[in-house]
Amino acid sequence: MVIIRDILKDQKKGIAALLVLIGLLPFLIQDNNFRHVMIMFVLFAALGQAWNIITGYAGQTSFGHAAFFGIGAYASTVLLWKFDVSPWIGMLVGGLIASLVACVVSYPCFKLSGHYFAIATLAIGEIMLQLFVSWEYVEGATGIMLPIKEKGLWNMQFHPANKLPYFYIIYLLFVLIVSIAYIIERSKMGFYLKAIRENPDAAMAIGIDTTKYKLYAMAVSAFLTAIVGSFYAQYVMYIDPFMVFALRISMQIVLLTVLGGLGNIFGPIIGSAILIFMSQYTRIILGGTGKGIDLILFGLLVVVMACYQPNGIVGLFRKFVAKRRREVGVHGAADVAG
Repeated sequence: MVIIRDILKDQKKGIAALLVLIGLLPFLIQDNNFRHVMIMFVLFAALGQAWNIITGYAGQTSFGHAAFFGIGAYASTVLLWKFDVSPWIGMLVGGLIASLVACVVSYPCFKLSGHYFAIATLAIGEIMLQLFVSWEYVEGATGIMLPIKEKGLWNMQFHPANKLPYFYIIYLLFVLIVSIAYIIERSKMGFYLKAIRENPDAAMAIGIDTTKYKLYAMAVSAFLTAIVGSFYAQYVMYIDPFMVFALRISMQIVLLTVLGGLGNIFGPIIGSAILIFMSQYTRIILGGTGKGIDLILFGLLVVVMACYQPNGIVGLFRKFVAKRRREVGVHGAADVAG
């Protein structure tokens, strides 16, 4: 509990320590299955951080982030498949396209509020799915098998038995996304976004251009989500619309962030750790007999936290630490009086 208290007290040091620990684990534990689990854990933690920028900080709940994930996956894949362009370049192109799409579709949606905005983003995700299913240029519902290229970092392809390079690529992207989220949280833009989240009318009254800053947040969130989608395509070597535009992806991003705690750096990391490790290891332990049990357990956790601790697990930790501090303060005052 002392460690948790210190992390919450000095967030910068806590984040640095956590990132170092995550980065060392796959190097120390030389097991390919564990490394795969770590890749998926870091991937969803990165997606949660990206989603947190628009929802946790700006208060705009999006249920359509799978659209940006899929755009990133398809952009890098199509450029590699048809034009032999490196996935690194495709990653940037996908991010820019996703940001542009996010701004175009979000501007009218920002005129809506509350549940209406969430429903609109959900519809956008489904529209993108149907668009790519019927788009013959990208093979429609059949999907695309990525071409085998020369092994190496430039093509982002390595021996299938060696998952360590894949881990460190997504790990570096994760560190980048965490750093961007940390900078935004403490910048003028971050304070504006929090003001918009708490009371949009009051934010407008003090001169904040709410639409502009929400668009900034959405563009950044979409760009970061798309680059993670690009990595995912290179990692699995095959994509189709039902994989990368699935509503399931959007819902997992939402649920893991809500479980961990909205509006802070640690929330998506904690939520992703619980979701991914529970998902992977319940399947390993229970095999085919335990299909869906991980989602049932995770759903129960989310319901319990939503009912009793809306601020997520991070909020629970902070509440516990604050209680301990009050108890120590009371005992200390009693000792002095005695």
